[in-house]
Amino acid sequence: MGRPRPAKILQLTAIDLTIWAFLPPLLERLRSAGLQVQLACSPGPHLEELQAQGYRVHRIRIARRLVSLEHLRALWQLYRLMKRERFDLVHVHTPVAGALGRLAARLAGVPLIFYTSHGFYLPQTGFGLPRRFFLAIERFLGQRCTDFLFTVSGEDRELAIREKIAPPERVLWTQGVGLDTARYGQVLSEPQKTALRRSLELAPQDRVIGFIGRLVREKGIEELLLALAQVCERFPNAKLLLIGETLPSERDRGTGRRIARLIRENQLDSSVRLVGFRQDIPELLALMDLFVLPSHREGMPRSLLEAMAASLPVVATDIRGCREEVVDGRTGLLVSVGDVSDLAQAIMRLLSDGELARKMGQAGRERASELFDDRVVLERQIEVYRQLLGERGLWPENQCDSR
Repeated sequence: MGRPRPAKILQLTAIDLTIWAFLPPLLERLRSAGLQVQLACSPGPHLEELQAQGYRVHRIRIARRLVSLEHLRALWQLYRLMKRERFDLVHVHTPVAGALGRLAARLAGVPLIFYTSHGFYLPQTGFGLPRRFFLAIERFLGQRCTDFLFTVSGEDRELAIREKIAPPERVLWTQGVGLDTARYGQVLSEPQKTALRRSLELAPQDRVIGFIGRLVREKGIEELLLALAQVCERFPNAKLLLIGETLPSERDRGTGRRIARLIRENQLDSSVRLVGFRQDIPELLALMDLFVLPSHREGMPRSLLEAMAASLPVVATDIRGCREEVVDGRTGLLVSVGDVSDLAQAIMRLLSDGELARKMGQAGRERASELFDDRVVLERQIEVYRQLLGERGLWPENQCDSR
């Protein structure tokens, strides 16, 4: 018997940022095993960089709105691409791309279809019509158009099994999206720290609260600003770093205006730093005293893990994903969704108790390194690739132990 040919794989997301930020370890591991990896996503600023790394990228515009006539065009383009390229495996990510990609792959006769759920798009509570509608879609796609389901959240794995989206043997909790925790353990020298503080207009005595994420309503930005107004009454030198921006494809286009209004109405102009999208996240985390993520909905937030890996105490909402990463009272504090007072009290507790903050930060780093490091997450996914492709003679045996 001849050597097996390497599989031809497509990784599909709605936007290029998802590939650029979350998938490089998986992509490189697959390529190092001798597999052919192609990418598909909407046009974006990171495509040239991905192409420069040797990836063939297919530009297919995928609207991020749940309901859009543009989805029909995207579905047709995906079907034609998959039919033409004859992929052995299509791995889809993010809700809209995940739905369109799986349906197109099944129609095109792709042998293997993987889906990574970064958070099922279901109302978190209640059993009304919207939840039943989205659950019906997830069941159809899970049962008819998915050969294996990865969930970044353990709660989502339980939900997938309980709601019959997929059977237990075809669902794996990956324990997040993976993080190179070693990158976040660095300590800036005093000259480096001083220069970075100066560039952000931060004084040496300022207490720095950090946030990283899209500036949209579901991230709890408005509650965070209202809580900051209370914090500043007790800690006048508190400063909030808002790291992120609203993407052009974002459904939520009004939060930016509300952020500006809340800053103005609560006289927070000197207390908030809107620094936009940044690539020096480890360095910025090294300036912070604590990290806050008051989201309404998450899958398995990477930003929290980055903060924990940087030995920061964290404050997060008691929701799916956050409560899997944060051990309340040991690595950080969990607060109720939308509760401004609860959020403000948690922030002030950590600002006022340096020893508690230090212990939580250290415990958080240990937890991030032990459970959520790239090595842990990646090996769980690669084992599924190896097994299912190997059954079809498409995993290069001489590369099985590649690391």
